[in-house]
Amino acid sequence: MAKFSKKNKKDAPAITTASLPDIVFMLLFFFMVVTKMRDSELKVKIQVPTATELQKLEKKSLVSHIFIGSPTAKYARIFGTAPRIQLNDQFADPADIPQFINNEKDKVPNPKLHRAMTAAMRVDEGVKMGIVTDVKTELRKIDFRKVSYLAADRGELPE
Repeated sequence: MAKFSKKNKKDAPAITTASLPDIVFMLLFFFMVVTKMRDSELKVKIQVPTATELQKLEKKSLVSHIFIGSPTAKYARIFGTAPRIQLNDQFADPADIPQFINNEKDKVPNPKLHRAMTAAMRVDEGVKMGIVTDVKTELRKIDFRKVSYLAADRGELPE
């Protein structure tokens, strides 16, 4: 009878890392798709009014957001509880709106699209119309007339 010799298996085979880049890229793409990036921190409290006749804004890259409401508890100690205007990440006065709109226009590369830009105002439902009128007046002064008010969907009204 033939004698079979046992091979010494002292060294284990190396673990293949060929699929490791695939796994890393799958995780990277997953987090890129799932993560939501915020443009700015909301510093004012906003309870948006509800409406029934709503339209979606088409090109969100051409929308400039103006928030109007009372400062959150974190900022109420500094700025008080009177309604304030928030442009991007900072509080502003109505006089700062032309500069804000011009900066937003500079971000749009094609000057032909400047007419298609929209100022989307997210206003708290308890805010008096005086501050909203001031904002609209400043927008009118710079001939920026496309304004939209953001609201929550109320759904169907009961009959």
